[in-house]
Amino acid sequence: MRRMKLGSQGLEVSTQVLGCVGMSVFYGPPKPEPNLITFLHHAIDTGVTFLDTADVYCPFTNELLLGKVIKHCCSLHVATMG
Repeated sequence: MRRMKLGSQGLEVSTQVLGCVGMSVFYGPPKPEPNLITFLHHAIDTGVTFLDTADVYCPFTNELLLGKVIKHCCSLHVATMG
């Protein structure tokens, strides 16, 4: 996976960003959590290091899910807004 510098502070992220809005709302009912965890692990395993989410999608749903997956990953970056 290609990487790029983000901003002027030296943060390096994957050029592909995983948008997490579809994990909780907007595209039908939420998928089962085990499926989402498998999906997130696959994204990370293929080199995605930049995840985008916001609690306005569905308060804290995505953040809690991401927390379960990334708590042991030290090379991921999460962009969030609220």
